[in-house]
Amino acid sequence: MVRTGRRISKSSWKFFWAGGGISLRTGRFLGESMLVGILAGFVVVGFHWMLRLGWEYIFNAPWRTEHPWVMALLPAVGALLGYILIKRFDSLEHARGTDSAILAYHRRHGYVPPAVIPVKSTASVLTVASGGSAGYEGPVTLLGASCGSLVASWFGLSSHARRILMTAGLSAGIAALFQAPLAGAIFGFEILYSSSDVEYEPILPCFIASAISYTIHACFFGWETLFHMPEAARYDNGLRLLPYFVLALVIAFGARFYISVFRAAERAFAQVRLPGSVKVAVGGLATGLLGLFIPEILGTSYPTIARSLDPSGVTVWWLLAFFFVKVIATSFTVGSGGSGGVFAPAIACGGTLGAAVGIVCHWVWSSIGVHPASFALVGMAGFLASCNRIPIAAIVLVSEISGNHQLLLPAMWVCCISFWINNGWTLYRSQVHNRESSPVH
Repeated sequence: MVRTGRRISKSSWKFFWAGGGISLRTGRFLGESMLVGILAGFVVVGFHWMLRLGWEYIFNAPWRTEHPWVMALLPAVGALLGYILIKRFDSLEHARGTDSAILAYHRRHGYVPPAVIPVKSTASVLTVASGGSAGYEGPVTLLGASCGSLVASWFGLSSHARRILMTAGLSAGIAALFQAPLAGAIFGFEILYSSSDVEYEPILPCFIASAISYTIHACFFGWETLFHMPEAARYDNGLRLLPYFVLALVIAFGARFYISVFRAAERAFAQVRLPGSVKVAVGGLATGLLGLFIPEILGTSYPTIARSLDPSGVTVWWLLAFFFVKVIATSFTVGSGGSGGVFAPAIACGGTLGAAVGIVCHWVWSSIGVHPASFALVGMAGFLASCNRIPIAAIVLVSEISGNHQLLLPAMWVCCISFWINNGWTLYRSQVHNRESSPVH
């Protein structure tokens, strides 16, 4: 450091604190991001406890499987109760999930009502634990976003700061729930746009909040990954890029099918002149009836995701049947207005479709060692990249939730191809194409 006599110059102190050429504003929102991570971490822990109770006393209850008519009716009852709960709060009428969080960023100054935290949690548990074909990631992104918005309100920060902290909370929720801190952080600033554009200002807050929320959640529920894969699932033969290219094509058009059916269901329910409570009950009933034929489509379908990562003894026809029925059931559950996300169903659809393609490619290219489990994992990444428009987060997410980092290269290959093919297709209506298209900019 430069000294003038015995005193250290003012410019030296500035260099000591900020670094050469770096503004003191670099550390802005550091403390607030930590607080968002802490709050979101404990909120997700509470949400996870509610999930466990819901699965234990509703979804896995013995009386549920002993009577088929109960299995058919329960999704309708759960969706109806969740809808009634949300309708009691006018500010939560459009609090759907990830789409609402994106909308809040672009058009509502980053504001997400704090009532989302208790109400949306309970409604989502009622919907999915009763058998609704949906995921918890949509509600949990909204919970995390509400935490960020709440912290900004506590400190009286500007709408610009609220948007940044809201995005950090969104990342923190995904990081904790999926036990994927890096993917969760990337998800927050990538999900806002349908192109490859990202929001760069929240990047550091997203990483800080995700690290803390993941750590808090892991202290309560452990540090293990969500799924496990066979050790043989790896990439060690360059010739496999050809069957992975086939997988990318199938995944891209499978994602289009998912988006098309979901949009059609939304339009159909919106055009029907019936009370919202009747619509969600009809959607839940349709899901329950489909579950009588393929029970695996009910709920989040996590067991089926695990099964696709080790698909020995599973036929191609069953995997394809699950894919089509899961898409239809999710469209009924969420498209009718039920409280749940479309992210976890996308993982299940991508996994089963990828496993089916992997089995076929194993028959055709047996000489190059195609492993169906590899195609299942890469299929999940490609499906998320294609229909959720998050190519980078998808590549990292499937590696973190499975503990397998051997398939990063084929995941990059499939995600980029399927993402490019489906340009203009997205599950989220609130996504805008790029930063120039956002009202924020």
